[in-house]
Amino acid sequence: MSVAPRHRLWLLGAVLLIASGLFLVWGLRAPYGFILGLRVTKVAALLLVGASVGAATVMFQTVAHNRLLTPGIVGFDALFVLLQTTLVIMLGGVGYVSLPQIPKFLIESLTLTAAAVALFSLVLRRGADDMTRLVLTGVIFGILMRGLTGFMQRILDPSEFAVVQQATYATFGAVDPLQLSIAAPLFAIVLALSIRIGPSLDVAALGRTQSLSLGVDHDRLVLLVLTLISLLIAVATALAGPITFLGLLAASLAAASIGTYRHRILIPAAAAVGALILVFGQFVFERLLGFQSTLAVIVEFLGGLLFLFLVLKRRPT
Repeated sequence: MSVAPRHRLWLLGAVLLIASGLFLVWGLRAPYGFILGLRVTKVAALLLVGASVGAATVMFQTVAHNRLLTPGIVGFDALFVLLQTTLVIMLGGVGYVSLPQIPKFLIESLTLTAAAVALFSLVLRRGADDMTRLVLTGVIFGILMRGLTGFMQRILDPSEFAVVQQATYATFGAVDPLQLSIAAPLFAIVLALSIRIGPSLDVAALGRTQSLSLGVDHDRLVLLVLTLISLLIAVATALAGPITFLGLLAASLAAASIGTYRHRILIPAAAAVGALILVFGQFVFERLLGFQSTLAVIVEFLGGLLFLFLVLKRRPT
């Protein structure tokens, strides 16, 4: 007897809850309050980043009509690295490290969101029916920003370059609780709105012509969805750094495990899978294997393999 998609979603939630509990209490030692507080902050960051990237990727794939794409393809990661490099050049290594965390987080989040919304509005100003042009424009901008970043990093001295490298690697050990207090409510609002427009996304997945014939304002919906995606990815990237292929893993595993393309179920499922990948992966590396700062590398490696598999699996049209 098959399990209903909604029940599978609840099962995913239960597994995520168990994994989070294991991360919090496994090997807990005195001083309990201090260590537990650090772990709660890290788990919250893992949950928020994983859920944001997973949900955003599902919506991006829907409006792009391509299950191989992730929001990182339009240059979020390249812009984040360029922003960190620019700050180090302007302030110096010591000045950058001395930046207050909350203003820095807000600057990064607002810059990433504003840049993404500006790109979407500029490219899609004549209508939201040309996502291919948007993706290609994002790829080109990403290449340009990576080239500019590479040039800027060449003029840094070794100590400042080390600061840039540390700042551009995804890490969950240095997340400020105040950052989470800002990011969490924003994430909850955006995710709730994303789930609310799930039925419209079901229609949008059929294509622009079918959407318009069924009474859905496709262009306005796509611009709204892209804005929500920008907020989710900007907050997640500013909070912990870029993890390009996490979304592809989360979206693919969610679709396979849930067995439905109804977005009111698929979006929270992808959010749960993305969070579960980070929480369980960090638990294995930190608690069982005793490794540090290797999860992002493994996620990127597995995501890259999945991307190659999906590309090779597709039949030519």
